[in-house]
Amino acid sequence: MNLFKALLTIAGVMTALSTLAASSNMKDDGHKNRWRSEQNVQLGPRPFFLVEDMEKSELKSTLQQCSEGPFYKTDFSIGHRGAALQFPEHTQQSYEAAARMGAGIVECDVTFTKDKELVCRHSQCDLETTTNILETNLARKCSVQPDLTSDTPYINVKCCTSDITLVEFKTLKGKMDAGNRNAKTLEEFLNATLGFRTDLYSAAGTVLSHAESIELFKTLGVKMTPELKAPSVVMPFDGFTQQAYAQKMINEYKLAGVKAKNVYPQSFSLEDISYWITNEPAFGQQAVFLEDLNVPADLPTAIARLPLLAAEGIKIVAPPMWVLVTLDVNNKIVPSEYAIAAKAAGLDIITWTLERSGLLKNISGNSFYYQSVTDAIKTDGDTMVMLDVLAQDVGVLGIFSDWPATVTYYANCMNLN
Repeated sequence: MNLFKALLTIAGVMTALSTLAASSNMKDDGHKNRWRSEQNVQLGPRPFFLVEDMEKSELKSTLQQCSEGPFYKTDFSIGHRGAALQFPEHTQQSYEAAARMGAGIVECDVTFTKDKELVCRHSQCDLETTTNILETNLARKCSVQPDLTSDTPYINVKCCTSDITLVEFKTLKGKMDAGNRNAKTLEEFLNATLGFRTDLYSAAGTVLSHAESIELFKTLGVKMTPELKAPSVVMPFDGFTQQAYAQKMINEYKLAGVKAKNVYPQSFSLEDISYWITNEPAFGQQAVFLEDLNVPADLPTAIARLPLLAAEGIKIVAPPMWVLVTLDVNNKIVPSEYAIAAKAAGLDIITWTLERSGLLKNISGNSFYYQSVTDAIKTDGDTMVMLDVLAQDVGVLGIFSDWPATVTYYANCMNLN
């Protein structure tokens, strides 16, 4: 009997140990699964193509040595409208592609509908070029409808999110942002995608409300950078003030349980930034002031204003890439006066937008993003040279890109977070 009890005791101990081991394995597997999810970054061939297209240099050799990875998500890589180089911007598919390419932060540009619901669009009035609205009955609701009596019926067409309700907006399909204003037919107007992009993934882009984008981003495990777009309608809009608009955007993150540290609200409006700093300081402390700088003549005023921005509590500025770089006497890309002044003022910097200029080998003086360094750009591989200067010499926190894989590759190779 004592032997029988002893055997039962041993059996019980073995069962407990087995259960404990199984539990431990489950925890390990769960950890591994989460790790795999974190590491499930797929860059595709483009970053490797760009590295091989570089002229011989120490930087090229360094980047070549990283070709086998590992590749992982990084906040340095910011999905500009998702992955807008090849996917319809601000669609579910574009956002998912950006996350798959390792973007640690993804952008929803925020505007509002007729019933004052927030949606993801780059502009309040771009539906004619970014969706299929002109192919639907909702075209009758556009602010400016096609003039079918004209030889160029689409030259002034304008369709706004504020023309339709959220329910109506959700019936639309996203497409590549393009429209031939001189077209004579609707088909000609719609089939205008730039040659360096593609319509391959644009058959049925899923448009999203702002709240839906938040839930998607939570699922994808990425941080969020919403840009409060300037309204195209007169404010207040049916009683909806600019302040209520700015507050509603933040409220949707709070309602979704998103921590302020995972949100980088953006605006070109100093009033919006100041509102967040004053009324939503947890979100306002990492609000991003977007600099609307288009030509060199804009720079002196912008540079002089930088200490004032810092004094107002702004911590992050975001000018376009060209503003942060210039050429030295040897035609080498170096930090600009603006970049040096921003750092001297204690400001952090984010910049935009890589992979939005087409073939760099064909670049000319009218290229917006490279206008200050055009003479140094010879091949598409110089994308990586520009990226390196912005990261290492200027010291930006992150870079918006229409194809996040390129920035992810560089950031991973250089051990940037």
